[in-house]
Amino acid sequence: MAALMIWAAVAIAAIVAVGLVRVLCGPTRADSMMAAQLIGTGGIAVLLLIGVAAGAPAVVDVALALALLSAFAGVGFVLGGARR
Repeated sequence: MAALMIWAAVAIAAIVAVGLVRVLCGPTRADSMMAAQLIGTGGIAVLLLIGVAAGAPAVVDVALALALLSAFAGVGFVLGGARR
């Protein structure tokens, strides 16, 4: 089961790498922010899969903290755009 989780983490990391290209060459700020959210969500998924597969609860805690920070980043982007 752990091997399946590691392979799933590798597949998600590959998808996130494609999102990184969109961050670097997104035509608008919104495109870049959506791609950054994809990277954050994918990174969280990878950390959760690796944490469960390796039996490392600290990695799961880090993933949950990143999920919280990612939500604040999205709210900050929306509020920053509303003020302009």
